[in-house]
Amino acid sequence: MEEKVGELWHRFITRAADRRHLQAAVELKEVRPGLSLFFRALGGDGGLQIEVVDKTTFNLRKNWLQRIAGIGDQVELAWRDHNALKLPARIAGFAERELNRDLYFWLAAMAANEARFARELAGDWLARNQVTVLLTLQRFPGLLGRYTRLVRAHLDQRPDPQALKGAEAEAERLLRQALCEPGSVRRLPTARLDPMPVPLWLHPDPASSEAAARDDPDEVAGDDGESRELDDIGRRKAEQTDEPEADRGLITIRMENIFTWGEFINLDRGSEDEEDLDKAEAVARDLDTLAISREQKSSGLRLKFDLDLPGSEADDEIVREGMLLPEWDWKKQRLLENRCRVVEMTARDAEAIPLPQRLARTAKKLRNQFQLLAPARIWLRHQDDGQDIDLDAYLNYHCERRAGSPVGADGLYRELNSGARDLACLLVADLSLSTDTWVNDTQRVIDVIRDSLYLFAESLHATGDAFSMVGFSSRKRDPIRIHRLKRFEEPYSASVRGRIQQIKPGYYTRLGAAIRYASLQLQKQPSGRRLLLILSDGKPNDLDQYEGRYGIEDTRQAIIEVKRLGLQPFCVTIDRKGSEYLPHLFGSNGYAVIRNPLEMPRLLPRLYARLTA
Repeated sequence: MEEKVGELWHRFITRAADRRHLQAAVELKEVRPGLSLFFRALGGDGGLQIEVVDKTTFNLRKNWLQRIAGIGDQVELAWRDHNALKLPARIAGFAERELNRDLYFWLAAMAANEARFARELAGDWLARNQVTVLLTLQRFPGLLGRYTRLVRAHLDQRPDPQALKGAEAEAERLLRQALCEPGSVRRLPTARLDPMPVPLWLHPDPASSEAAARDDPDEVAGDDGESRELDDIGRRKAEQTDEPEADRGLITIRMENIFTWGEFINLDRGSEDEEDLDKAEAVARDLDTLAISREQKSSGLRLKFDLDLPGSEADDEIVREGMLLPEWDWKKQRLLENRCRVVEMTARDAEAIPLPQRLARTAKKLRNQFQLLAPARIWLRHQDDGQDIDLDAYLNYHCERRAGSPVGADGLYRELNSGARDLACLLVADLSLSTDTWVNDTQRVIDVIRDSLYLFAESLHATGDAFSMVGFSSRKRDPIRIHRLKRFEEPYSASVRGRIQQIKPGYYTRLGAAIRYASLQLQKQPSGRRLLLILSDGKPNDLDQYEGRYGIEDTRQAIIEVKRLGLQPFCVTIDRKGSEYLPHLFGSNGYAVIRNPLEMPRLLPRLYARLTA
């Protein structure tokens, strides 16, 4: 009872002290697709991802309600680095919903131009923000009305300088002047309390988003167990600490006196080792600062996952190993030769099987549709040699000879030409660990991909187009596992369906290496048009530094190399956030996002038909 009363009191006093207008709140997930496009259209870095920013604590003046509730000193301010654009998960600062939405787009416009002065004015947040506002309005004068409305509404929320004293009053007056006349204020006086933050500006001193560099980035301990991405909370602060002693013993303390979460956790690249994901999520949301140590010992959960891996006798058979491929280092802006090793594999003891009965009806419909794409067989007439006599040409020749005309016996045959589309396609399917997630109560992502491969092969077989299919996953840069499903020179058969049936979730998604491998195979085909089709359920990632911007830029460089070879890359994804990073990788017309994964088997062949029409 006492706990329940305390919970109700906390909820009541927090709501009473909260100055936000929750009824007019706008969520980042609502505006994310349009905001991503807007940011890139204004010249923002296409490689940046949109992420949720964490709260920052300021030494602010608070009223008595805020002091009782213990709130009012943490603010979410936007900022950007070379990996992501950080924005609040929710904006509810204004009473009008339209103003809250406008603030998202204004912050995106600021971030698109802020990098131009980030280095020159790195230590002067006041000058940097004022110059960025001036540059943004100069380059995009259409935003002036939006900025004016936001400033007018924000000024009504700021404290009255006449109600403040000394340096605080002067700082507030100058901030108001800087908002109305950007570039007119050089510095603020030093006061005991921080001035009220400006949500229309970027963060004055954002924490570095770079993780502490390890001695060897390739030796990062990974965790391939179950995980959950918390995309509605920001990046947590971290502090380096020594590993606690295992035999330290118990602490004699009354647990009811502990009011905050604070514990040592074995943290690896933003993941918490915790068997109960719901408990781990609750702890992650409550912790303000995470303690991190460098520990070589594996965590129990990851050890359990490693022990559960299938033995070598259950793994695919290695066909070829030792193929070395380069990788792009975007920080050094150069290609690292022989960086990755590819291992080609094929399913061990895959049995020849018929097409699953559940797909028979759809496959028959697709085959009938795709047969219309196959070139019709036509007779080439007036040939000097051929498999049949051209009766029309022979009758004309005979009549001319009977009439006494001196004609030659040329072009009296005809030849049946089956025709060809002069097209080759290689499909690369992502078989990473994330494909083990469930789409509904009966199907996982890997099951959807398997059905898509079945129907894709049935459709292309009906057209007569040359095609090949491979799956891939990776565990660091050595090895990248390539699973052969169908080769170009191999006819489509029940054996191919048997290999498709054997696909299973693998490890991670080193997409750049898979694309380079596929381009080498596709380049060998003599067809005039060569399509590289990529089937994925998420963005590039791996256990080492391939996570984040590194993987994105390596994949982008691989796509650039593919286009230079005259190949046509196209990506099909079921990642709901695909629209944020795929334009940077494949261009605006080089990808398709399928919102409902269950529709992929039906839509994939149709996308192919549209691409090759």
